[in-house]
Amino acid sequence: MTITFQDFVYQFITTPPLFIITILTLGVILVNGWTDAPNAIATCISTRSISPRKAIIMAAIFNFFGVLIMTIINATVAQTIYNMVDFRGNTHDSLVALAAAMFAIVLWATLAWVFGIPTSESHALIAGLSGAAIALQGGLSGINMDEWIKVIYGILMSTVLGFGLGFITVRCVEFLFKRADRRKTNPFFSNAQIAAAASMAFMHGAQDGQKFMSVFMLGIFLVRGQGEVTSFIIPVWLMILCSMVMALGTSIGGYRIIKTVGMGMVKLETYQGFSADMAGALSLLVASIFGIPVSTTHTKTTAIMGVGAAKRLSSVNWNVVKEMVAAWILTFPGCGMVGYIMALIFMKLF
Repeated sequence: MTITFQDFVYQFITTPPLFIITILTLGVILVNGWTDAPNAIATCISTRSISPRKAIIMAAIFNFFGVLIMTIINATVAQTIYNMVDFRGNTHDSLVALAAAMFAIVLWATLAWVFGIPTSESHALIAGLSGAAIALQGGLSGINMDEWIKVIYGILMSTVLGFGLGFITVRCVEFLFKRADRRKTNPFFSNAQIAAAASMAFMHGAQDGQKFMSVFMLGIFLVRGQGEVTSFIIPVWLMILCSMVMALGTSIGGYRIIKTVGMGMVKLETYQGFSADMAGALSLLVASIFGIPVSTTHTKTTAIMGVGAAKRLSSVNWNVVKEMVAAWILTFPGCGMVGYIMALIFMKLF
């Protein structure tokens, strides 16, 4: 099941519910560009390997290819998010609940951006959808626990792989280049870090792009009265649209998060930035292959922590880490509750 661009445009113009769902979903993707996408390029900017403008262009390009190529190869992340919650039933109420979830996610993520905290947009998406589905179905029947448990696996995987690979990668780099002149290796690692950041942006698109496109497809099917759809094909035009909106969000508000992740948590040298980016990208690749939805923010920041801890624990600014961990912990109950309350309010009003 899929939809052509011509059919979408016609329904977008003639169907107010689809217009509203589309605007809200694109708003969530835009905020993802503010809060999640900058993590992919934060370290290479902070080490001055590449200028912010060029990094944003690079992130936009590789986000698109990540969405396109990984979705063609393996779209199981999108299927997991789509089947994780139950929005079946009365189509009108389902659309209202979905709109409430999108509103809750935008509200939560915007507040995080205001305070410069790289909260996970993936976790906010999962929490907001889950809260709205529970409100719609009147209980936990709105959650498919067989799919939701993959979120728990993702949290554990991103933490262990991110931190562990960050620690191991930077130690391997230090061992391989221990006799090299630091001044001569800096240009090499500056270029290598750009390539690693491109890989990170690619995997960000592969992970987060699929998550948001699955919600987009859910809204389209609900508008068309096809709430029973369980499998679908993501059209190329939707991949292009999501990538462009995500890139726009990064260019508008990404610097706050870049500053927190790339500069505030750990002071990185070029080889350390390269190690963090490679560790994050490899972690996301493993998760994507197994169809497990993980947070790109969570993965990248734990990779940076692992790199910093490899030098010494005191090199990590643990006050910044505490703020981020608190935001991660609060996102599931906080955004989930906002999604639940917004869904109840929206269904009463509309």
